[in-house]
Amino acid sequence: MKPQALIAGVHEFPERKTAKSMLEIQALSARAALEDAGLGKKDVDGYFTVAANPGIGPLPIVDYLNLNPKYIDGTTIGGSSFVAHVNHAAAAIAEGRCRVALITYGSTSRSSGVAVGTRERISGDYLDQFEALYGTSTVGLYAMVARRHMHEYGTTSEQLAEIAVATRKHASLNPLALYRDPISVKDVLASPMISAPLHLLDCCVITDGGGALVVVHPDLARDLKKPPVRLLGSAEAIAHTSGGRRDFLVSAAAESGPRALAEAGLSPRDVSMAMIYDSFTITVLVTLEDLGFCKKGQGGAFVSGGRIALGGELPINTDGGGLSSNHPGMRGIFLVVEAVKQLRGECGERQVRDCRVALVHGTGGALGNRHSGATLILGRS
Repeated sequence: MKPQALIAGVHEFPERKTAKSMLEIQALSARAALEDAGLGKKDVDGYFTVAANPGIGPLPIVDYLNLNPKYIDGTTIGGSSFVAHVNHAAAAIAEGRCRVALITYGSTSRSSGVAVGTRERISGDYLDQFEALYGTSTVGLYAMVARRHMHEYGTTSEQLAEIAVATRKHASLNPLALYRDPISVKDVLASPMISAPLHLLDCCVITDGGGALVVVHPDLARDLKKPPVRLLGSAEAIAHTSGGRRDFLVSAAAESGPRALAEAGLSPRDVSMAMIYDSFTITVLVTLEDLGFCKKGQGGAFVSGGRIALGGELPINTDGGGLSSNHPGMRGIFLVVEAVKQLRGECGERQVRDCRVALVHGTGGALGNRHSGATLILGRS
């Protein structure tokens, strides 16, 4: 059954805007997204966010927002969480469990000095305790995938750099982006090596920030402030070590992407633009392959020659992405925000011409051991 839900309101909390806490970021974002939809807090009967506190999940945030929803979801699967929340909200709406779902996120990673992507701490009973002993890090896990892709398919650092250059071009047109000065392939290759073969400019930025989404039942369409965006298809998947038998060059997108497109009754050729989680440049390259935009091993050629930049065959990450715009720790919510704005024609200089269908794909965790994938297909009303 195809999802019956609309995205009615969105808001991105700018990295440069001052907020005292992740709770305040979410409160301000929630108010702005509801206003964008033409709705109020009293209309909200479903709430979705990540588990800020492992013991009691989203309860502190619900308290801070003074919400009493009929339905609540604290699913936390890394950076793809908020993409998955849209899927979950649509399911809850279809089942009659809620009619107006609010999704929020807030983080102060940069101002709190959280070094996203460096060596992890060993704690708890998580499987990572058996790996972290050997000095694994998030960037190191992605670097191993990049090195293997280069070995298997001849992918080059120059090709990976094309992704960073394209997203920086888009960031230059986005007043909210952290870094807006143009860069070249040469600049990427000249930036410091972080974990070979990934350079500094192959890695996402670390920022504060947050945002909110409002997902509603279709029969509320006439009451909304702006034309809503339709959810056409959605899917989620998990990839892990599979007892040592997994091909780490195949991501969860290879499962979630085709299923979401099939639910929408569309193919990659129908997609006007894509928002792809870009924790690192290799994340984008592998994801594009697994979503079906090109064959496995052809990602390097696919991202070259301006194909993924504005004016190209498949513009991606038109807000500047995690590589240049923002990355507060989990970036999935910003993928949805930008896709909705593109479909509503609100992106000004970075607007994709005649944008009708947007694909959103979030990745959570690390490609080099275990991660989640969530894909949405969104359509213009």
